[in-house]
Amino acid sequence: MTFPAYPAYKDSEVEWLGEVPEHWKVLPVKWVGWLKGGAGFPHDKQGVDSHELDFHKVNALASADSDGVLRSSENTITRETAKELGAYVFPKGTIVFAKVGAALLLGRLRTISAEACIDNNMMGLIVFQGKVSNQFVLYSMGTVRFDLIANPGAVPSLNEGQIGNYRLAIPGLPEQTQIARFLDHETARIDALIEEQQRLIELLKEKRQAVISHAVTKGLDSTVPMKDSGVEWLGEVPAHWDVGALRWYATIQGGIAKGKDYEGRETVVMPYLRVANVQNGYVDLTEVKEISVLESEVERYRLRAGDVLMNEGGDNDKLGRGTVWQAQIEPCLHQNHVFAIRPNDSLNAEWLATFTQSEQARAYFFLNSKQSTNLASISASNVMSLALPIPPVSEQQEIIAYLEEDRSRYEQLTGVAISTVGLLQERRSALISAAVTGKIDVRGWQPAARTQAPELEEAV
Repeated sequence: MTFPAYPAYKDSEVEWLGEVPEHWKVLPVKWVGWLKGGAGFPHDKQGVDSHELDFHKVNALASADSDGVLRSSENTITRETAKELGAYVFPKGTIVFAKVGAALLLGRLRTISAEACIDNNMMGLIVFQGKVSNQFVLYSMGTVRFDLIANPGAVPSLNEGQIGNYRLAIPGLPEQTQIARFLDHETARIDALIEEQQRLIELLKEKRQAVISHAVTKGLDSTVPMKDSGVEWLGEVPAHWDVGALRWYATIQGGIAKGKDYEGRETVVMPYLRVANVQNGYVDLTEVKEISVLESEVERYRLRAGDVLMNEGGDNDKLGRGTVWQAQIEPCLHQNHVFAIRPNDSLNAEWLATFTQSEQARAYFFLNSKQSTNLASISASNVMSLALPIPPVSEQQEIIAYLEEDRSRYEQLTGVAISTVGLLQERRSALISAAVTGKIDVRGWQPAARTQAPELEEAV
């Protein structure tokens, strides 16, 4: 889809804007709306029983509804409290954004669905109604490089002057309305395509999980006789497979605990793996930390090529997940929250690591873990009690080879979908920028007429 340019342009005298349509104005943000900071509310002034006003905190910017609107909040206050503290009550439709916070939050624009207060880490822009379009300004503000105008530091910040003096390209109100209408339509189409690709990624992930789970518990030959594994959560397995506790086929090595006191004794500094390094099916060596240990302890905690790394704890999705250590760093130790499982000759290390990714193993780890708030942990004895289906070694290798081919197909399809999402997001951003800076002329745009569905013939 291509759009014409405007007939004539002029220099905006703003470097990042370049030329704008000749009849457009270039105005600072403070001329299109009123900027107002939020307020801080003591906890004893916030009540869940009072629903007079929602009170949006800065973290809500990261969890707004998919349409970018902040609706109901778990934090509420009374109008009396707002008045008592001198807090401004922002009207419905106010554009809100962070003025203090992580770089990812800065520039994340939202609107509010009803009158509300916002915290003192946020700022609101109340557009001058009847002079400018709220939706057009929202799209225009989306092109602001908040990261470039923010005060640098560990926690970036913005003030009203920095935002208020930032200049936007502004056409007349009817044209603003048309541009906003165009962008609403086109971004909705792009968002729908993005959602389709994201759903495809999730379906591919589910399909990959199902393939792994079936292969490591049922095998590749659907005609072989089956038997009851004797383990409720495992179900039936091929009749010629063995089923036994992991301790029958492997030993476990615990890792070193941080914070040991070696004062007065000579130590060596060694690289070691943490839970963050052990991902699902691979080792992430982006950041490998070091630890001081006694030289006599190195062999005790040293990893060997072929060890299966399994996490002892963390978030539920990290629990028990494993991968094979290929001695990418030598020597290397591991912390006590990462188990090193050392298989014997009857168990292929890749087979064990792959089985830990199955739905059946995930269920076992979850059911046998100790749960706390947002965290879980599993003991070494429970790990070694994991019931493991064991095909002959040659069949283990055959299934692993099949799953590796399937992984390649999965990654290729997923990569295409992820790339498509990226291109669509770039297209979306470019389209918004082009429209709100006058690089394209959409004054004559109209949505394509929907083709009327043919009437169904009456059933005979």
